[in-house]
Amino acid sequence: MDLRQIRHFVQLAEALHFGRASAASNLSPSALSRSIRQLETELGATLFDRDNRSVTLTGQGSAFLGWAREVLTGWDDVRHRLQEQSAELQGEVSLYCSVTASYSFLYELLGRVRRDHPRIELKLHTGDPEDAIARVLAGNEDIAIGARPDTLPTGLVFKPITRSKLVFIAARGDPRQRGLSRRRPDPALWADTPMILPETGLARRRADTWFRALRVQPRIYAQVAGNEAIVSMVSLGFGVGIVPRIVLDNSPLARRVAVLPVQPVLDPYEVGLFTLAKKLRNPLIGAFWATD
Repeated sequence: MDLRQIRHFVQLAEALHFGRASAASNLSPSALSRSIRQLETELGATLFDRDNRSVTLTGQGSAFLGWAREVLTGWDDVRHRLQEQSAELQGEVSLYCSVTASYSFLYELLGRVRRDHPRIELKLHTGDPEDAIARVLAGNEDIAIGARPDTLPTGLVFKPITRSKLVFIAARGDPRQRGLSRRRPDPALWADTPMILPETGLARRRADTWFRALRVQPRIYAQVAGNEAIVSMVSLGFGVGIVPRIVLDNSPLARRVAVLPVQPVLDPYEVGLFTLAKKLRNPLIGAFWATD
């Protein structure tokens, strides 16, 4: 067993697809398959169930994955500490964020990291911001950008970047806009308004709390994964949505929707970086974290 085989195993365990994992490992699918078979032979265990259509971890594979990640993290820590003593930092940091974050404040953040540490390489993944914390806790990413929850999970640390209002939006010209903008919300009007809400996450919890305080059961037209999709559906007149203001400000559809001055206002988002506290011992992640 060597570190390359362990890295190949982790790549396949995360991708569960030989094509994607082999591309990430810079190997052919057949070479990756041989590496995994050699590892399984040495361990005397089957790590994956695979057929022509799918790849899944076995129970033994799931147990081995936690150990493999710890080994790779430990090796990277030692290697980077030695590099830190002798030369500039070099290596790879994986980062997860939403599409909105990638073209708003992430540009400036990565520019500062590149300025201070030009040999640190960033492996960027984008997706639903509600997955940010789960991906860090699962060990799939070193750092993620997302909204701070009311309570941080054990072992997770947070560094704030910015704050963003959470706002109600409607299509410009929507005939309900005037009635929904009253200083005192009309429960009957809100109960009859089709709502486009996030499926899960902080914004959904705050929306549910707002409607409970109004003693209204919202009429949900759609439950959507992704804030950009909410803006799109609202701009087409399907209903009223709730999104972070930072998403709206960076949306190409911003001129097609209007922010409703609803009272009481929803609590703002605090957006920032997440990582595991133990990963700050890694000089690469520590350097990224300390960048102003």
